[in-house]
Amino acid sequence: MSGPGLRSLGAYTLDRRPLAIAAYRRLWIASVVGAVGGSFSVVAIPAQLYAVTGSSAAVGGSAAVSLAALIVAALWTGAAADARDRRTVLLAGYCGLALTYAGLWAQAALGGRSVPVLLVLVACQGLSFGAVMTTMGAAVPRLVPADLLPAATSLSSLVRYAGSILGPLLAGVLIPVVGLGSLYLLDSVALLAVLWAVVRLPPLPPRPSRVPPSPLGGSPFRRALGGFRYLAASRLLVAVVAVDLAAMVFGMPAALLPELAARTYGGTAGGGPVLGLLYAAYPAGVFAVGLVSGTFTRVRRHGALLAAAAGAWGATVVVFGLASRLWLALTALALGGAVNFVLSTFRNVITQALTDDALRGRIQGSLTVVTIGGPQVGNLLHGSAGSAFGPRAVIAAGGLLTAVTVAVIARAVPELWQYTAPAGPPRTQDRSPASVPTRPETAGLGSGVGTPPPLEHLP
Repeated sequence: MSGPGLRSLGAYTLDRRPLAIAAYRRLWIASVVGAVGGSFSVVAIPAQLYAVTGSSAAVGGSAAVSLAALIVAALWTGAAADARDRRTVLLAGYCGLALTYAGLWAQAALGGRSVPVLLVLVACQGLSFGAVMTTMGAAVPRLVPADLLPAATSLSSLVRYAGSILGPLLAGVLIPVVGLGSLYLLDSVALLAVLWAVVRLPPLPPRPSRVPPSPLGGSPFRRALGGFRYLAASRLLVAVVAVDLAAMVFGMPAALLPELAARTYGGTAGGGPVLGLLYAAYPAGVFAVGLVSGTFTRVRRHGALLAAAAGAWGATVVVFGLASRLWLALTALALGGAVNFVLSTFRNVITQALTDDALRGRIQGSLTVVTIGGPQVGNLLHGSAGSAFGPRAVIAAGGLLTAVTVAVIARAVPELWQYTAPAGPPRTQDRSPASVPTRPETAGLGSGVGTPPPLEHLP
């Protein structure tokens, strides 16, 4: 094949253009290490809590503690990221994670069986991870221009989901060999690579705002909630968040997978290969479409892509709910992961493009609360309705409700479907030597540490 032919084929595979930016490239490479190593605690903490207490309720309680801490950190750190150097805030968040994992290693090495100590450390992990998620989303748009934001968001999601697959698998193999304590230590060591990349970032001090001062001023509490007020003032941003919430709340059936595996697809009650396949199908779809991200990252009709992906997600959920054969259910989940990857990519891209830099930290904090809280509400609704009406009917109804809700939002807010990404770099682009590439490029990078549950929406 000729050279031009190879270049044409490359335009449809993994879009690697953001890696030409030195600061982003270092951060992304470090996140590869952190995504795998930093996910060991996802398995180790629940395993230790269950070993100590023998209670699944204690494991569920730790998840609630972590979620509450993450939400608090997302809101307060968002305000801090708008008032201080974002590199400093990001460094503090990663240092907090590394110290938390070191503390988990120390208590395990000392034979720790104290549930309160474990829960305090879980809360510290949630606080640190919330700070990292929020600040990273606000920091990266300052490093590079905007036309490659879809490509870079896809790159980071690809790493995160690869970590969510490989990390727990490695943890399951390593626990009997090296013990829980060593996994915590490996988590802490893996973060050293990320800390190195953050230290190498250029300074990212706060900038003057171009928006009215009302969202910025007031008490610390009002400043922390400034992101919600900014989102609510824009019809387009409200529509983006509403579409995302519809997909997460109505169409996220993770809570019903164990029942489906056992009662519909002949799996073993309490787990087994069938349940494992159901949980793996969604991230497999995410990972597969990430490898061909060039098919959509160069398109400028971001609003249409977001709405179409959300509608397609609802359709795949309907198929999943109606599927009586395991192969069809797995196919629907994989396709759902693929379209949800596109949805989450352009949710992040649109909100970052429409956000004034002086409020970007608070916007990211507000979106973190939405994207973390939405699937939890969805799990609650699906679990309750599934017990009353059966899992398959509830899943299919949820998918249909997702598609209908997205269509109603797109009809009510036509600027969502019409939204097209502006050409050229954004006005908020930094022009420090470390951040200016040789050609117009942009990026968005997730934390790469602390992976979500397999069917949780991409943060």
